[in-house]
Amino acid sequence: MIFREETISSEYVYHGRVFDVRKDEVTVICGTSTRDIVEHVGGSACAAITTDRKIVLVKQYRRPFDDVIMEVPAGKFNFDGEDPLEAMKRELREETGYTAKEWTFLTRMKPSVGYTTEELHIFMAKDLTPGETDFDENEAIDQVLIDFDEAYDMVTRGEITDGKTIVAICLAKNLL
Repeated sequence: MIFREETISSEYVYHGRVFDVRKDEVTVICGTSTRDIVEHVGGSACAAITTDRKIVLVKQYRRPFDDVIMEVPAGKFNFDGEDPLEAMKRELREETGYTAKEWTFLTRMKPSVGYTTEELHIFMAKDLTPGETDFDENEAIDQVLIDFDEAYDMVTRGEITDGKTIVAICLAKNLL
């Protein structure tokens, strides 16, 4: 049986640069409960593939895991309602310097449905042209080119662990 929760009250408990957090009191099957919701504007990510079947990945330090994580280029929307493809074109150029002539929409995903409103739009970019990066002032990113089949193997071996990157690589494999 599916029970749809109804909101009794909602209160913002945190407003941040990347997300806001609200606490909702909701109806549940046996009374009421509290839900902590992370509101995120969403973003885009892409598997950028060169003509010689290399994938463009970025490495950056991620504070929640105190580790350097290998990821596909990605970024959050600058504003609610920003076109996902335009956002991805911007992020690809800023993070890697590349622009792409061919874009394919792969999927839309909800990375963690239990606590966040974040949605990511995943693309594949091909026919790449290199250029200059334009990092945000607080970004420190290294670019890595890896043979696509090796990157896929890294996913299956558990060496690439970022969710959006796993999705982008697995879906792109079906089209290559």
